[in-house]
Amino acid sequence: MTDSVAILPAILLLTLLASYMIGSIPFAYIIVRQVTGQDVSERGSGNVGAMNVRRSTGSWGWFLVAMISDALKGFFPVTLAKLTAISLTASFGSYFAPWAQHMDAISPGVSEGIAWTSLCLLTLPMLAVAGSVLGHNYSLWFGLIKRRFGRTGKGLATGGGALLAYDWRYFVLVVTVGLLTIALTRYMMAGQVAAAATLPVSALLLGSTDWVFALCMGAVVYAAHHKRFIGMLRGNEPRLYVNDDSGPRG
Repeated sequence: MTDSVAILPAILLLTLLASYMIGSIPFAYIIVRQVTGQDVSERGSGNVGAMNVRRSTGSWGWFLVAMISDALKGFFPVTLAKLTAISLTASFGSYFAPWAQHMDAISPGVSEGIAWTSLCLLTLPMLAVAGSVLGHNYSLWFGLIKRRFGRTGKGLATGGGALLAYDWRYFVLVVTVGLLTIALTRYMMAGQVAAAATLPVSALLLGSTDWVFALCMGAVVYAAHHKRFIGMLRGNEPRLYVNDDSGPRG
């Protein structure tokens, strides 16, 4: 543990940066460029994500490849962060246990003298979730390709993969609510926003101590959808929006 104390700041920073760099890989851009020779950011919604791969290529197969690739950008960093945290302290249990349960178990121990290093290591998976989602939404690699930096994605697939590794309960609830909302309203935008709102609500319903983190991540995802969500409320958003190729919509 002494060694981990000395390198703890480096571990925290490296986790955040590595997760961001992995999350920044613009798989949707790479796929569309290789398949059609086009720029995915100039087609459909303009989003560098799986659904815009479907709009650009006309293929559900490439959509699936892009979605899985984006999900793995979140899953792998969070998995590595959890394994790192577990390996550096004896305070945490099984990797397969929802991370919020680790937090619920260790947080009361602050007043009982639990080492602050354990509490800091507890945040590693959170940093990995945040880093990968922010990397997808604001891709450095895509910024270098386009020579401009801005929002590139909306964080749903990457966030979903990150949540699956972080706490499978959140993943199940978010995906279930999102898909049900799409099925009932026929608006993908409604389902995406519902999914973002479900994350902090799930944390509160489960009584998890990481509800502030869940609220922040839900807000990050919602912020990426805000413009078009308001457009949907005003009746400007097409339903399902699978084949529309009218150009970037934000």
